[in-house]
Amino acid sequence: MIRRHRGFMLKLAVAGALAGALAGVGCGGGGGVTIIETGAGAGGGTGSGGAAGAWTWSLPAGFPTPAVPADNPMSEAKVDLGRFLFFDRRLSGNGTQSCASCHQQDKAFTDGFATSRGSTGEFTHRNAQPLANVAYSPMLTWANPSLLTLEKQMEVPLFGENPVEMGINDGNKAEVLQRIATQSLYQTKFSAAFPGEASPVQWANVVKAIASFQRALISGNSKYDQFIAGKGTLTPTELRGMNLFFGEKAECFHCHGSPNFNDQFVHATTRVLETPFHNTGLYNIGGTGAFPEPNRGVFELTGLPKDMGMFRAQSLRNIAVTAPYMHDGSIATLEDVLDFYAAGGRNITSGPHAGDGRKNPLKSDLITLITLDAQEKADLVAFLKTLTDHDFLTNPKFADPFK
Repeated sequence: MIRRHRGFMLKLAVAGALAGALAGVGCGGGGGVTIIETGAGAGGGTGSGGAAGAWTWSLPAGFPTPAVPADNPMSEAKVDLGRFLFFDRRLSGNGTQSCASCHQQDKAFTDGFATSRGSTGEFTHRNAQPLANVAYSPMLTWANPSLLTLEKQMEVPLFGENPVEMGINDGNKAEVLQRIATQSLYQTKFSAAFPGEASPVQWANVVKAIASFQRALISGNSKYDQFIAGKGTLTPTELRGMNLFFGEKAECFHCHGSPNFNDQFVHATTRVLETPFHNTGLYNIGGTGAFPEPNRGVFELTGLPKDMGMFRAQSLRNIAVTAPYMHDGSIATLEDVLDFYAAGGRNITSGPHAGDGRKNPLKSDLITLITLDAQEKADLVAFLKTLTDHDFLTNPKFADPFK
């Protein structure tokens, strides 16, 4: 991690930060330490598991090989199948919604709404998270430490009942799968992705294929990445913003210092991993430290008072296209986000959520008052915009195959 640097030795300093993150070094905050066991099947660069078309990672410079579950190795055929399923509306209870309905490519696989609307019209509790580089995420969703794989997480939007997202349940599960099984397109693709299986069209394989497609969503060709690789330049404004971001004044790097610009990052050879969650002072209802139900962070699962308002730090890659921000989409713009952090929390003066988040007793020690003038805020926003990977947002390999 970068602790101190000044001036224009930024390339060297940032490279050091990336090297530290790649070595599995995290930053502080609420959360535990997970020991990652790796082996021959835990995430090598290639592997088809018998499926047609061995997989080869095409990774940006400096990106390590992602960890891949031994029981779901990557293959070209599986990723291809997963892409079709990801964009197929038939994969919902009423046939109206796909995974892509809430994860749109031009928005870095978010949807532009504060919270997302499920297939039955019910809204989710939280903001749709981007999927770029999700292969490097050791924990999925905003505040559920128990969801450790994309395969397990996939069961939530598919089969969840509170809230309903894709709306698949015991009553329609067979019908939805039959919609897929009767398509000649899918009969061919499932057989290619899961060769040797007598009946490859099954829910376990649907989940494995979509998870494989999601792992393939690698983003690492932003203007910033090109600068770090010595293939591009940043403007003076962007350079000043980067200096602030990685410096001790703004201190953004404490929670956003990994190659994915967050503080939970895992890869194929990670051994020790910190998995922090943070209370940023977004709420402090009635001065009690409370967050609005049912959006109270890790507390919703553990019931432990110390976990109230604890959420995962979001990746900042492609952040300029993923508004609105925070776990509940309650902050509209990047400028507003900077004002929130500079103030050391949010003071809500009226309404049911009134309370001074700056004084939340559970707020992370990393969230403190930061004095930034208008130019410095503009510089930081300019730097954050350099994290947009336009190739990723338009890559035909990740696009809707039905269009």
